[in-house]
Amino acid sequence: MHRYALGEASLELCCGDITEADTVAIANAANAMLMGGGGVDGAIHRAAGPELAKALIELKRDLPGGVLETGGAVITPGFLLPAKWVIHCVGPIFEREGDSAAKLLARCYAKALELCRRRELESIAFPSISTGVYGYPVNLAAPVALEAVRRGLGDGAFPRRIRFVLFDDATLEAYRTAADALFR
Repeated sequence: MHRYALGEASLELCCGDITEADTVAIANAANAMLMGGGGVDGAIHRAAGPELAKALIELKRDLPGGVLETGGAVITPGFLLPAKWVIHCVGPIFEREGDSAAKLLARCYAKALELCRRRELESIAFPSISTGVYGYPVNLAAPVALEAVRRGLGDGAFPRRIRFVLFDDATLEAYRTAADALFR
């Protein structure tokens, strides 16, 4: 585990399975339809159980066209997950978004942190949003994600612990390199 101080908060980087995170909330790299899929999204849906899909169907009724915009985030209970809450973030598809990709990716993290503040959630675990099938190169996504977290924390008291639970050693190394450049 690699740790960094961000004011009153701490940031942690590790490899692992986000569905097993011991944080109050976890972020989900969701698709715009909020209906589960592959990768992190599929793993979270499987681990949370069928109640998660039911909750998302209800939530979609309040979204324009039943779709969550790219860069948006919504929250549901975690159901069977160790985490009490799941914050569903729709990251950008790198090739489609072009020059807007970094702004949209940063917005995912900022919106997730805003939801943590509103609910006074002490901790959150993030995956590397958009770096799987959405094609965002991890070496470009890592500094965007980490800077968005630093900015998103601002002067707020929540969350106090932010953890990036990353899929493999190469992704962890990209985040560690970016964090060392940004935070040391």
